[in-house]
Amino acid sequence: MFTFGRKKPALVGLDISSTAIKLIELSQTAGTTASAFRVENYAVEPLPPNAVVEKKIANIQAVGETIRKAVASSGTKAKVAAAAVSGSAVITKVISMSATLSDAEMEAQIQLEADQYIPYPLEEVNIDFDVLGPSDSGGNMVDVLLAASRQENVDDRVAASEIGGLTATIIDVEAYAVESAYALLMDARNEEGEERTVAIADIGATATTLHVLHNGQTVYTREQNFGGLQLIEEVQRRYGMARDDALRQVIAGGLPDNYTTEILGPFKEALAQQIGRALQFFYSASTFNHVDRIVLAGGVASVRGIDELVEERLGTATVVANPFTHMSLSSKLRSSALNKVAPALIIAVGLALRGFD
Repeated sequence: MFTFGRKKPALVGLDISSTAIKLIELSQTAGTTASAFRVENYAVEPLPPNAVVEKKIANIQAVGETIRKAVASSGTKAKVAAAAVSGSAVITKVISMSATLSDAEMEAQIQLEADQYIPYPLEEVNIDFDVLGPSDSGGNMVDVLLAASRQENVDDRVAASEIGGLTATIIDVEAYAVESAYALLMDARNEEGEERTVAIADIGATATTLHVLHNGQTVYTREQNFGGLQLIEEVQRRYGMARDDALRQVIAGGLPDNYTTEILGPFKEALAQQIGRALQFFYSASTFNHVDRIVLAGGVASVRGIDELVEERLGTATVVANPFTHMSLSSKLRSSALNKVAPALIIAVGLALRGFD
């Protein structure tokens, strides 16, 4: 079921990325601020090469088995999950509808009119909608967010989850998961209202996705083919290492002295250029001409000094995402280990929050 806002039982956030399965379980005390949540369980399990290609699941069995490993290593007892499809796999459109319509009436009307907005045969897509609020056009109208994705994108995630022992009760959109997680980031810094326009650069293995939020709402998303694998592949090439060894050395350190200046330095410069280029696309496609802050997420954001270099090159305050700053942790978890992977868990956190809608 492709769904946005319906109330669901407590669940785990399940981020199926290009190179890893990231899973997190949260619990909630009274309130909705960051300090009201506790991290109960989490896991990051690497995927076999080419199990996910260009955000599409290419090997459902391999992904499902890796999900099962993540569930086991995390220790979670949860059986339901929220997963997500990438923005590039989703068509969204805001339409205006009469505020007098019930949800069932809206659904029926959307089904009748969907072929105006969706360039695929309707029998091949999953469609859902969410009422955003009163329309600027007035006249007792509301804005409704229509979202559609090809069934295979949804079905493959549901199938892989089932192999892994989870029932995917929600399939969300990555951009909205990032938006949800960022609300916690704002709360953790106690800066609500101070920043109006924020760019979140989610730097994955094969792609960097720029999400721009204005007053907490996503206004722009762009994906570029640049990610951490380019760093790993250069280490492989330069030092004759297998991919797993190169990844381990990049994370743990211990590479030759010239790694920092000859490989890591140029990679960081290239990343700053990619983020700058994505921001220029945003400015040219919108009425905005600046962002107030850049937030770096994804596994590459953990590279030491990357935030300082991006801030220096782009002239915009830059921080590394950590949605757990003000959360409490289960006594069995170590904060040092969680903080190392925190930037990579932003989508999984946003998905886990769907359990508290």
